[in-house]
Amino acid sequence: MQKVKKTAEYTLFQKKSGRYAVKGKNKKWINGDAKQAILANEQLIKVMTPKAVPEVSGKLRLNCAWSD
Repeated sequence: MQKVKKTAEYTLFQKKSGRYAVKGKNKKWINGDAKQAILANEQLIKVMTPKAVPEVSGKLRLNCAWSD
């Protein structure tokens, strides 16, 4: 792993695969939402938000062979 950046709070590494790892100042790895927030704050990744699901107005008709 290659060291990308070191701050007082954490150290950023880049793996050979291109992915990032974050190690906290207590020498433990940071995962999940905290890691995502750190990488987004350092502008190493872009956080994607899910698209809104369009609402369907009116009744939905089910196409079933046994329905009336």
